[in-house]
Amino acid sequence: MRCCDQSQVILILKRELGVFLLVGCLILASVPTALCRSPAPTVSVAGDGSGDFNCDGKDDHVQINQALKFVADNSEYTTVYLKGPFTYVINDTLLIGSNTILEGDSTAVIKLVDHAGWVTMKPLIKQMSSSGNNNIVIRGFEVNVNHDGNTEFAKGKGYYNVIYFLYCNNVTVCDMYMHDGHGDGLRIKYGENIEFYNNTIYKLGHDGLFTIQCQNVEAWNNTITCRTNSGLRIWNSNHVKFHDNFIDSFYHWSAGGPGIQVEKSAGIMDNIEIYNNIINNTYGPGIWLFNYDSSSATRDQAKDVYIHHNTFYDTGTNPSITWVGGIITGGFEGTVIENNVFDGLYHTAIANMYINSYSPTYVPEGDGFTTIVRNNIIVNTRLRTKSPSGTGYGIMNYLPATHSFVLENNCLYNNSAGNYKNCASTTDIHVNPLFADQENHEYHIQSVSGRWNGETWVKDKVNSPCIDAGCSFSDYSNEPEDNGNRINIGRYGNTIYASLSGTSLNLSEEMYDNRMREASPDDVFSDKSFLDVGEISRVGRYRDLIWFNVSEYTNATEISSATLSLFWYYPSSPRPNNTVIEIYRPVSWNPDYVSWNKKNKDIAWNNSGGDWYDKNGVLQGSTPYATLTLRASNLPDNRYYELDVTDLVKEYVSGRYENTGFFIEARSESDNYIAFYSADCENMSQVPKLNLVYR
Repeated sequence: MRCCDQSQVILILKRELGVFLLVGCLILASVPTALCRSPAPTVSVAGDGSGDFNCDGKDDHVQINQALKFVADNSEYTTVYLKGPFTYVINDTLLIGSNTILEGDSTAVIKLVDHAGWVTMKPLIKQMSSSGNNNIVIRGFEVNVNHDGNTEFAKGKGYYNVIYFLYCNNVTVCDMYMHDGHGDGLRIKYGENIEFYNNTIYKLGHDGLFTIQCQNVEAWNNTITCRTNSGLRIWNSNHVKFHDNFIDSFYHWSAGGPGIQVEKSAGIMDNIEIYNNIINNTYGPGIWLFNYDSSSATRDQAKDVYIHHNTFYDTGTNPSITWVGGIITGGFEGTVIENNVFDGLYHTAIANMYINSYSPTYVPEGDGFTTIVRNNIIVNTRLRTKSPSGTGYGIMNYLPATHSFVLENNCLYNNSAGNYKNCASTTDIHVNPLFADQENHEYHIQSVSGRWNGETWVKDKVNSPCIDAGCSFSDYSNEPEDNGNRINIGRYGNTIYASLSGTSLNLSEEMYDNRMREASPDDVFSDKSFLDVGEISRVGRYRDLIWFNVSEYTNATEISSATLSLFWYYPSSPRPNNTVIEIYRPVSWNPDYVSWNKKNKDIAWNNSGGDWYDKNGVLQGSTPYATLTLRASNLPDNRYYELDVTDLVKEYVSGRYENTGFFIEARSESDNYIAFYSADCENMSQVPKLNLVYR
C-alpha cells in the first residue's frame, strides 16, 4: 500500500471527518504503523522494534524528537512513552512541547553519549519554543547523565543539566531517577506552578531542583544525594513548599553543599515553607537561607519563612568552610524555626551569619532582622572539624548588631561548647530529651503514657521532659486528644504522633541538702550554693545528702519513674581520675546538724562520713541504687545529669522504709572532685530536682 508523507497525515488528523479511522489507516510514510491501528493518545518509542518510533542505541534523540514533535503537532495525542528495558543514547537535546507527557518504564534509560562536548547550559531536555511551553509532565524513567564519560568539563558550571526550562508553566517532574551528572536535575527559570516529587536524585553535579524567579513551587517525597551543590534550591522564587524529602551528601565527608538553599538577590520572598524533611550528612549546612539584595530591598520583601518539623543530623561536615551547621540564615525577617530536631551537627544548629560577599547593604531600622526559634530539640552539637575555636554552640548569633533571636521553649542538651553564643533564653530547658530511638534517627521522645514507635503505640518507663513543655501559645490541635494543653517540644510536637502526656512532677520545692567535708569534720554546710563529691589530694573527701518530700504519694505501683537531676558546674579542667557517682539510702539525719562526723545534734555517725544501706539492704554495702560515670576528660557543659532512683523512691512511697533521702558519694574517692549546684544556688533552673512520673 502506498502512503502519503507526514505533512499530509497531520492535515488529515486535524480534520473533523466521520471517516477519520478509515482515512488514517490509508496514510503511512514516516508515521509509524501503530498510529494507523488506533487513535490512542500515546505514541511509543522502543529499542526492540515494537514501538511507534524505533531506536538502535545510537543518536536516539532523532527518533525521540520525532515522537515529541508528532505529539506537539497533533492535539489528539498527549504522551510519548519510552519502552524498556533499553538504553536510549542521545547526542542532542530532546525538545518537548506544550500539553505533552514524556514518560517511560523504569527500565527505560536516557543516556548522554560519551564526550558530548556540548556548550554550557545546553540540557538533555528543554522546551521546544524559546518563548516557553506549558503543561509539561516528565515521569517514570531513568536519566544517566554519564558523568564519567564526559570528564572534559567541571561540575557545577552549567554543563549537561538534565532538564532546563525557560518561561514554562504547569511543569511536573516525578518518579524519575536522575544520576551521575555535571549539572542540575530540573532547572527552571521564569516559571509558575512547578511540581517535583517522588524523584531519586543521585550524584548530580549541581542542584537536584533549581528554580529561578519562579512562583508556586512544590517539591516532596524526593530522595536526593548531593555531590556538588544543594538538593533543593530556590532563587528569587516565592510561594514555595519543600516537604517530606530525604537529603544527604555523597560520601558524606567530601561532597555536596546545603541540603536546601533559599537565596534572594531581588524580588519578593515572603511565602516559603520547609517542613517534614530529613536532612543528614550534608557537606554544607542543612538549610542555607540568605538575602543579599542591595537594590530594592525592604523588610517586607524577605520575610516569614516557616521551617518546622524537620530532622537534621550530622550536617555540616565540610571542614574547609565556616558556614556549616543546621540552619544558617541572614537577611530574612520573621523566620520561624519550630518543632525541629538537631542532633550531632557540626559548628552549630542555628546561626545568624553572612557568608563572604553574600551580605546585603540594606539593614532595617530598629531591631534589625528577628528569627524566632521555639519548641526545637538541639543536642550533641560538635566542634567544626577545622579551626574549631568558638564553635560547637547550640545557637550562635554572629550578627548581634543587625540580627536577633527570640528563643522560646527549646530543649538544648550536651552541646560541646555550650548552648548559646551572643543570644539567651529564659524559657529554654537544658535536660536530656530522652529520645526512644535516637540511634535510628527517629527522635520520638519517651512517654509512660505512650509514644509512637513507627508501627504502634508503646509505653516507656520514663517520661521525656519535652512532653507538654512547648511554648504556651503554640498550637497543639494536631496532638492526640488525651494530651495536655501544651505542645510537645521536638519533631512530633503538634502532630498525631506526639508522645502522650504522663503526670511528671518536679519535687524540687520541698527539699533540703547538705555537704559533708572531711577536712571540716564538725562543720554544718546546709546553705552553700553547691554540693560536691570525690576527693582532692591532700585535702580530703566530700559527700552529700539530699531529701525530697514524697509523702503525698502512697501507691508505689503508680510510680513509673523517678529521676534525680544534678546540674554539674565544676571543675573547669580535666581530673586525674573518673568520678563514678553512687546513690545509697542513708540512715536518719538532721539537716540542721549533719556533718562529716555527726548525723544529728551530739549524735555521731557509726562511720565517719555517713552511714547508709545499699540496694540489698546491707549496711555500708557497695551495691548502689543508681550510678553515673563522669569521665576524667569530660568537663561541665551547663546541663543536668540524671540518676534513675525509681527503686529507692518506690521503697519510700510504699512505706517499706522511712524516707531519709539520698546519700551521694563517689565510688573511688581519689583525685576526682566535682561539684553540682545545690538548692541554695538561687537559680531554679540549676537546683537539684526529683522528677517523679506518677500515673
